[in-house]
Amino acid sequence: MAKDRSQREDYATPLRRLLVAVLCLLLAALFLVWRIDSPRVERFRAQLIDAVVPNMDWAMVPVTGTVNLFRDFQSYQRLAEQNRELRSELRQMRAWKEAALQLEQENARLLDLNNVRLDPQLTYITGVVMADSGSPFRQSVILNVGARDGIQDGWATMDGIGLVGRISGTGRNTARVVLLTDAASAVPVTIQPSGQTALVTGDNSAAPLMAFLENADLVRPGDRVITSGDGDVFPAGLLVGQVTQDRSGRMRVRLSADYERLEYLRVLRHHGTQVIRDPGGLIVPAPGATTPRARPGDLAPNAAPGEASDSQDSSDGAGNG
Repeated sequence: MAKDRSQREDYATPLRRLLVAVLCLLLAALFLVWRIDSPRVERFRAQLIDAVVPNMDWAMVPVTGTVNLFRDFQSYQRLAEQNRELRSELRQMRAWKEAALQLEQENARLLDLNNVRLDPQLTYITGVVMADSGSPFRQSVILNVGARDGIQDGWATMDGIGLVGRISGTGRNTARVVLLTDAASAVPVTIQPSGQTALVTGDNSAAPLMAFLENADLVRPGDRVITSGDGDVFPAGLLVGQVTQDRSGRMRVRLSADYERLEYLRVLRHHGTQVIRDPGGLIVPAPGATTPRARPGDLAPNAAPGEASDSQDSSDGAGNG
């Protein structure tokens, strides 16, 4: 058994050496053939490539697929990283956008409050809207100003552009504002340019109704609606909105105030208009006031031209006498 094993080992060694030598010769021949610059060798190389390479496509398919898969994996990895970066930047941009919108709205409100044109005798105080009623049957908001700030019931409130409502109920630090859209609200207004007077009444909708129009034929959609000051409810000349018409043909008011974003409200200090109870006091001079001396030829108060000439003649006759 030991002898047979040694014989097999003697046959394997020379065979292995022979195979290595043949392989080396083939590689050397292939190298020489590939390096020889000859037209015949070039044709031989071309024929060899045409015969071998197409038949080896099946062997290159797994290699090519593996390489493409690895490249796709690297590409997907880069895309995933870019996607995460873009999502992070998008979240930051949304935060900045929200902050910019809030600042823009706040800036617009403050600019509107500063640029509004009102009666110079009216003073105001600006409050922040804290909450709304949240009820479909009552339209009102709460301000962070109250009796300590001198707020009184009935004062008008504006958002800087148009009339919003009136104060209805004050506490020490807060006040409730009943909006023009509330069913309990009624505001006397004047419609320009026709000069018609009406009453804007709320019905819990975004556009209050116009009632008691003197002549509806003179009113057109788009006409400007301002407060008339009648009844000493609101100061005259406050912008309310524009006339619009609903599907049923009823006249309504498209309010100028932005009810969707009520953040700051201006409360107008309005102590009422002066009531003239004695019109004669504006005409008759007060007691003790000096009156200009009448000259000859001037008409006497409440005297006709004929009477003035008679009195002048009688005075001339008296002087001659």
